[in-house]
Amino acid sequence: MTAVLNTTRIYVDADACPVKDEIYRVAIRHGLPVSVVAGNFIRVPQDPLIERVAAGSGMDAADDWIAERAGKGDIVITSDIPLASRCVKTGAEVIAPNGKPFTEQSIGMTLAVRNLMTDLRSSGEVTGGPRSFAPRDRSAFLSALDQTIRRIQRQRADQTAQEQS
Repeated sequence: MTAVLNTTRIYVDADACPVKDEIYRVAIRHGLPVSVVAGNFIRVPQDPLIERVAAGSGMDAADDWIAERAGKGDIVITSDIPLASRCVKTGAEVIAPNGKPFTEQSIGMTLAVRNLMTDLRSSGEVTGGPRSFAPRDRSAFLSALDQTIRRIQRQRADQTAQEQS
């Protein structure tokens, strides 16, 4: 565990997150704190690195809690596209549970497609939802999370080296 990573926090939009156990394992291995945020009570492992947050039952209480705190150097795990958009704007790294990263380059189109599909569904045009979560999604997620942690670690190390030179 290095001091470089101690300021990185993983925020989990936990209500419908299928990869919580994987997040806990990776976070503990890297010594990273995790905030597991849900509308109400959610069970988490008893570990000093893992914080349980019951944000309240308001419509977007958990999303608001995460968006108000996540920033540059943090990682947000969510499949909620509006929340992903808010967090990308603050500089956080955002990863969906299937391993797909949300970036400044991709979030605009992703949000537009989501809004279009919402409109089509509300008018009765589209009935299907997203495909179901598969084992390959879990593997892709683990790879994306590990790569993101390592990238942040490198960026912080480079920044520290520049500040010291």
